[in-house]
Amino acid sequence: MEKYKVTSSADNGSFVETRSYKKLYKILEDLKMHRGKIVHVLGAPGTGKSANIYFAVDELGLNVYDVQLDIVDLEDSPKKVFNRILSNLQREFQVDSRSGVYKKLQTFDAVLFADKFHDSHVLHDKTVGFSQWTDHNGFKSFYFYFLCLKEYLTYRNDFKGINVVFQTAWRVHVNGEKKDLFTEFGLLSRLMVGALSMLFEVVEISYSTDEVVQIVKKRFDINEKNMKSLIKRYGHKPRFICIALERVFDEDRDHN
Repeated sequence: MEKYKVTSSADNGSFVETRSYKKLYKILEDLKMHRGKIVHVLGAPGTGKSANIYFAVDELGLNVYDVQLDIVDLEDSPKKVFNRILSNLQREFQVDSRSGVYKKLQTFDAVLFADKFHDSHVLHDKTVGFSQWTDHNGFKSFYFYFLCLKEYLTYRNDFKGINVVFQTAWRVHVNGEKKDLFTEFGLLSRLMVGALSMLFEVVEISYSTDEVVQIVKKRFDINEKNMKSLIKRYGHKPRFICIALERVFDEDRDHN
């Protein structure tokens, strides 16, 4: 399922500029001239949040620090994960203090928390991604966010010079299927996004039916009837549709 995940701008070989992308582009464009902004990019699983982020970053020529995470053990505590992130940054930037880390991050147009942070296990199979860790630890992982808030308040003057872009999801399991609380729970999702929008810049990646068709047809030659059937089954989630089509074409090749 990871084949259609995007972890850098180089993976965006067949990108379609949609309504959501154009909104994201305008918001990220502002990061060149301003500091202290926090942007949350939302979207249901399979909508291509990372693809939109990396394409916009590449088009705008933003100097972005793409945070990577290498959790070793699913049982690591929130504090251990938090401290590991900071120690990795101190080692990479060759500084001996947190304030030194934030001074270095101020030199970038934005600090990005995307697939290399959430799904680092896709790139390195011996590590644990943040999404895996939160799934495993459930509500215990909330202490990690408390530590982040505490850090922000303690070093808020340093953060005034840093732009942060989060690929944001709150995944829950419903009948064995992953769902995103921010986008797939109707009124509750709308209320949560509304509350988030009061504090931060928020972009939701979603598509019209026509946009889904354009995205999929960039990769596959498929007729309208089959396309409608796939959208009905998988929703407006191009990555899941592409994975299903790839599976079908692989089976056809095997039979031939």
